[in-house]
Amino acid sequence: MNLFLERQEYFYEMENICRLFFPHIKFEKNPTDTTGDFAKCEFIAVGDELRAICTILYGEKQVCCEEVCPVPDDVHEQEITMARGLYRLFSQITGISPKWGILTGVRPSKLYSSLMSEQHTSNQVQEYMNQRLLVEKEKLELCHQCYLSENTANGYCDGRSFSLYISIPFCPTRCSYCSFVSHSIEKTAKMIPEYVEKLCIELKETAAIAKTLGLVLKTIYWGGGTPTQLSADQLDVILNAIEANFDLSNLLEHTVEGGRPDTITPEKLQVLKKHQVQRLSINPQTMHDSILDIIGRRHTSQQVLTAYHMAREAGFANINMDVIAGLPGDDYNGFCQTLNQLIDLNPENITVHTLSVKRSSYLTSRGEIATVPAVDEVEKMLDYANKTLSNGEFHPYYLYRQSKMLGNQENVGWSKKGYDCLYNIYMMNELHTVLAVGAGGVSRLKEPLGPQIERIFNYKYPYEYIERFSTVLERKQGVLAFYDKYSF
Repeated sequence: MNLFLERQEYFYEMENICRLFFPHIKFEKNPTDTTGDFAKCEFIAVGDELRAICTILYGEKQVCCEEVCPVPDDVHEQEITMARGLYRLFSQITGISPKWGILTGVRPSKLYSSLMSEQHTSNQVQEYMNQRLLVEKEKLELCHQCYLSENTANGYCDGRSFSLYISIPFCPTRCSYCSFVSHSIEKTAKMIPEYVEKLCIELKETAAIAKTLGLVLKTIYWGGGTPTQLSADQLDVILNAIEANFDLSNLLEHTVEGGRPDTITPEKLQVLKKHQVQRLSINPQTMHDSILDIIGRRHTSQQVLTAYHMAREAGFANINMDVIAGLPGDDYNGFCQTLNQLIDLNPENITVHTLSVKRSSYLTSRGEIATVPAVDEVEKMLDYANKTLSNGEFHPYYLYRQSKMLGNQENVGWSKKGYDCLYNIYMMNELHTVLAVGAGGVSRLKEPLGPQIERIFNYKYPYEYIERFSTVLERKQGVLAFYDKYSF
């Protein structure tokens, strides 16, 4: 489809609006070939008003609308006005009205919190986001609930607090929907011992930097990949390195993603408990073996149950379980069955993800997109999850979005009272610094008393991380430079 814009600086955001309705169509920017379907946006001045004129031709349908810019000389308001016009026309043509309106960013709850911090009331913020950004009320209620959890979490941190992220980018197999930097163990097993060795050195260097700056460690989170892909001995080595180098006296939370239940053993659980890991993720994604096979997870639903009960017997009192709406081969009834099984297990957290169809995933490269459920089916799945979990013991405590999510939906973490994952809140709402170690890790540095964010990237792939490890350590010195620039 052709996309004609009078103001070129708005192309990125207008393309994002178009992709809400046509996620797999390529949009050409002001092409020379003017035939075929198109969307066109321009501004005209009418007296004291500035109006966005939007026109769409799609097949045999041509529609047009005008949106008045409320603040004519405000560039941000101009962009919002144009986006709103495009959204309304595409909704008219397709019959689809994505519930997040014209919001296309990753962190809608952060926007909500930002507006609340300007001393607006929740009613004022919700009216603004509903009327100006076209966000539906059920999504605004999600944002408000997450805002309340953020306020509680914020009370535990200050300008000197930080979280530690440990990246273990290895998995038993690669899921068909995955676009993360993770490697199946068959190809990378020989690399792991050296990776663990380098990781412990980076942990030591990171701890020294934190000590120099007087930073206070509040949460630790192991992600990946699948951290429990490591052996019990390798987990023990890393945990010993953490304890030997970091001051854990103010630690509030320590999470390890078990992820794949087939990687969890009694020996590994004993090691984690010995080192005071409190929170564990066991992620089935679905409880249907046929779908697990389709998406490339080499475990069964029975192994999920076995791993869960094993963790309870080992003394874990804070367990998270993930489920994905929109998996290939799944449908509404199948999703509801999975969610009900997880609720019956009685974990402290349930995270409901929406499938994101990433370009680098097998799902896309192998042409399997046609096997995913329709957008309206996925919306029914999420409606069921929201209604069922909110009517029980759970509340939504954090949310985020990704590009190319089915139906432009969201991922939501649901928690029982007192079991919010603090790391998820701090990381997603960018409330304090996160220092990351390992391949693919991104340290996100937060100005202690202000809004500035800077990032330091480690090399993505394990082999790069190992081969160029000296550069990884050199980049870490950027943490010192950041805090020198934005002092306490």
